Amino acid sequence: MGFLSVLSMAHQMIRERVQPGDIVIDATAGNGVDTRFLAELVGPRGVVYAFDIQEAAITATRKRLEPMEEQLLLPDLRLVFDSHEVMDRHVEQDHVGRVAVAMFNLGYLPGADTSVITKTDSSIAAIEAAVSLLKPGGIVTCVLYPGHPGGGDEAEAVLQWAQALSSAEGQAVLYRMAQKPAAPFLVAIERSKKQ
Repeated sequence: MGFLSVLSMAHQMIRERVQPGDIVIDATAGNGVDTRFLAELVGPRGVVYAFDIQEAAITATRKRLEPMEEQLLLPDLRLVFDSHEVMDRHVEQDHVGRVAVAMFNLGYLPGADTSVITKTDSSIAAIEAAVSLLKPGGIVTCVLYPGHPGGGDEAEAVLQWAQALSSAEGQAVLYRMAQKPAAPFLVAIERSKKQ
C-alpha cells in the first residue's frame, strides 16, 4: 500500500473533523466532487457553501448533487457564482466562527479552458477569509498544483503564507512528495483552539 494522494489526505483530515449538521465550505466547486463529499459528511442538517467563478462549474456541481436532492439527503446548499476571495460577503453572519472546514483545490477546472486558473492574490485572500470563518479547531485544506503555468508561483506563495502564519492564529502542515517538486501537494491550516 502506497501513501495517500494529496486529495485523499485532504479528505481524511476533513473526515476526522466534520460531523453531521456542520457548516462547511468548498472554495473551488469545480466539477462538484468535493462539494458532494462535504454534502455527504454534513447530511441534510448541515450547510454547504460552494464557490466558483465559472458558470459551468456551478452547473456541474448542481448536477452532481441532484441524486442527493432526489433522495432528500441534500444539506442546505449555497452555490455561489463569485470569487472565493469574497466568501466572507456570502457566508451568513451567524455562520461566522462556526465553519468546520474549508476546502481549496486550486488550479483550473478539469475539462474546461485551462487558461482560466486560480490567481495567487485572490487565493491568498480567500484562504485568509476561510481561516477567519473557521471555528476553533476547524481546518482549511488547500491542494496546490505547481505543474501548470502559473501554478508554481501560486503554490509557492501559499506555502510562504502558511509558513508565516502566526501560531496564535493557527498551525500549518505540509503533505508533499519530497522527490517530485512539480507534483501536487497539500497545505492544511488548523485554526487555533484558543480564540
